[in-house]
Amino acid sequence: MNLVFQILPSLQASGAMLDVVDSCSMLYRLQMEGVSLGQRWQAVLPVTKKHTQDHVLLFNDAHFLMASLGARDLQTTQELLTTLKEASESPGESCQHRLAQDVGLPLCQALVEAENGNPDQVLELLLPIRYRIVQIGGSNAQRDVFNQLLIHAALTCTSSVHKNVARSLLMERDALKPNSPLTERLIRKAAAVHLMQ
Repeated sequence: MNLVFQILPSLQASGAMLDVVDSCSMLYRLQMEGVSLGQRWQAVLPVTKKHTQDHVLLFNDAHFLMASLGARDLQTTQELLTTLKEASESPGESCQHRLAQDVGLPLCQALVEAENGNPDQVLELLLPIRYRIVQIGGSNAQRDVFNQLLIHAALTCTSSVHKNVARSLLMERDALKPNSPLTERLIRKAAAVHLMQ
């Protein structure tokens, strides 16, 4: 957790978008792994909150949403979702606004469903768009947080069909990223709930 203490001061001092999304992503990844974050989302929120209505990149929007959800700021969460929906309905020349309807809004709704403890809905929202998320911006490594969200949701789904999806996602991830400690840990987690037998 020392890394969190190193990044947050930089984020608060610079407000640079790369620092913002990296901080949100790191906290979200830690949260998915069950790490207690204390008040760290509340520390990030003042920086992300002022960008709630920017809607420049869907990649950024998803990270701002992570912060408002993590800080349990329902008003900011709703403001981001409402204004993004409005942007998608009148996209003009913006490729990102046109993409919001089919990719950005389902991705954001999946984050909301994850926060609300609805893994089956997360899977229903993310599976159809998983190969289109590349269009929202960010690097492959940065977007991997959404792959991890999909896997974590699949691991905790109640539907037996969705549990089979977890097995497939983990086998695919292991083939693409052999010897990954994270993948190995997720496979052990799946084995503990009898998904990898």
